[in-house]
Amino acid sequence: MSTTNQSNTNHLPFLLTGIPDLEALHRWISIPFCFTYIMSLLGNGMVLLTVALDKTLHEPMYYFISMLAVIDLIFSTAVVPKMLAVFWLDAREIGFEACFIQMFFIHTFTAVESGVLLAMSFDRYVAICNPLRYSSILTTSRTIQIGLLSLARGAGVMIPLMCLLTSLPYCRTRAIPHSYCEHMAVVALACADPAVSDLYSIIVATLLVGTDSVFITFSYAMILRSVVRLPSQEARLKALRTCGSHVSIILLFYIGGLLSMYLQMFPFGSAPHVQVLVADLYLTVPPMLNPLIYGLKMKQIQEGMLKLLGRLSVPQADKD
Repeated sequence: MSTTNQSNTNHLPFLLTGIPDLEALHRWISIPFCFTYIMSLLGNGMVLLTVALDKTLHEPMYYFISMLAVIDLIFSTAVVPKMLAVFWLDAREIGFEACFIQMFFIHTFTAVESGVLLAMSFDRYVAICNPLRYSSILTTSRTIQIGLLSLARGAGVMIPLMCLLTSLPYCRTRAIPHSYCEHMAVVALACADPAVSDLYSIIVATLLVGTDSVFITFSYAMILRSVVRLPSQEARLKALRTCGSHVSIILLFYIGGLLSMYLQMFPFGSAPHVQVLVADLYLTVPPMLNPLIYGLKMKQIQEGMLKLLGRLSVPQADKD
């Protein structure tokens, strides 16, 4: 195929299948995904509003939680609206550029979230293991810098991958057997050898996830050692409750991501719709659950949300 023909082909749109073999059930399947999206918008929006308006929450730990809320909103909005359009309207077509933009946002903010989770573990390590220096080590400006560094790292490693993927000729069927532009599903449509992009993505994923998870594990091991040594049982329980919410989010993020990735790489005999549903749930369920985890396990967030709801109800009460 000539270079001109390859270029012309690469500007043709892709077609999203949705959930393979379950097309007849798309409308029913859309209900839980629509529910999780609405709850994600409400929950993460409430977290952001609470932290913004409650000055007692203007601390690094809550800034990091706000960053996670923003990431969750981006995840959900990058995936779910188009997914629902496929389920409800059979609007399966997605432009070539739009497909890779969606992929870029998904994978970039996956890397960003991993960096923020690492920062949260460092935040708790300093707060529990070196509390006297906490305010001098983790200032507001440094917290913002850490967030921007996580964003730059995520975008920096994904831009070369997007360049590699968009340069491949896609001359096979344009149908993606997925609900969104999932990396491996799209690469499978290329009619050239994607070995370079595959090698790059494997190396990057291994280095990012491996390095972050090792440092996160080390941080919480040191935290656990310090918590056990605390003289007060109340202080131990408070520290464990705070760290428990973080560990829950970390496990949800990493276990879900690894399960989704390995099912795509090694199906283990699972049906295609199972692989797609697991990948869809990984991108839609954690953004809904994360705010619930904050609310259930972090008393300060609970109190902040109650204050906010109280403020919102006062004008209505005055009118009555």
